[in-house]
Amino acid sequence: MTSLNLKAQDASVRDQFPQYFATFSIARIKTALVLLALLILLVIGIEQLELKWDRIFTGFLRLGDIVVLMLPPDPGWGTLFNSYLAAMLETISIAFVGTFVAAIIAIPLSLLAARNTTLNRLMQFLARRTFDTLRGVDILIWALIWINVVGLGPFAGALAIICVDVGSFGKLFSEALEAVDKNPTEGIQSSGGNRLQQIQFGVIPQVLPVFFSQILYFFESNTRSATIIGIVGAGGVGFILSEQIRSLEFQQLSFVILLILITVSLIDLLSARLRHALIQPH
Repeated sequence: MTSLNLKAQDASVRDQFPQYFATFSIARIKTALVLLALLILLVIGIEQLELKWDRIFTGFLRLGDIVVLMLPPDPGWGTLFNSYLAAMLETISIAFVGTFVAAIIAIPLSLLAARNTTLNRLMQFLARRTFDTLRGVDILIWALIWINVVGLGPFAGALAIICVDVGSFGKLFSEALEAVDKNPTEGIQSSGGNRLQQIQFGVIPQVLPVFFSQILYFFESNTRSATIIGIVGAGGVGFILSEQIRSLEFQQLSFVILLILITVSLIDLLSARLRHALIQPH
């Protein structure tokens, strides 16, 4: 191919897509301004937070000292070990109950929030704003609220997880409902099926594997969250962690952290297998 042909092709491409060859386009200027604004915000944030390299270096040295104090992990064989296991089981129970109760509540509400299954636009708007409100409040705030309502303990922790997960599940479930293939529902409609039958046989079977996959993932994630909310008195192993940090029992602290890591890893392995079995049953 001659150079003349290459130049002609290049000119043709430039003529067809001038926006990609413009040296100073409006889109590029906007992109540059946005990046500049983000860079300025980053610099201001670093200055406001007083992030300094000497403090980071000193912090890492202190972290190294703490890690040395945490070795070797002390399981506290006997009463302490049994209390660690009981607290870990309580944390798993909080995560399990909170996740699955939230899913049960969120599934019917997500039908109201999805465009293709809602009763009307008002119900869709109210359902979506409810989800935004529930997940817009951090789980620690919900835990503190429920501790004041029902008292200290795992019940408050489970209620906190339920509140946050109803909002998260509602958003994810409604988006999954809106993304389903329309052909099955159109086929049911053409054969005389009503709206409820279209949802029951045309929509729900498509999204159930997605729902189960998301529920299992949230159960794994909520096991970690249940550990954190235990620090503020919502039950589980978090309370033990906070007590060990206050009393500087670093070796016992490292064992509890190791116990949490092992538990989360096992739950992750189990949920991954279940997700694979649900999405690809054959």
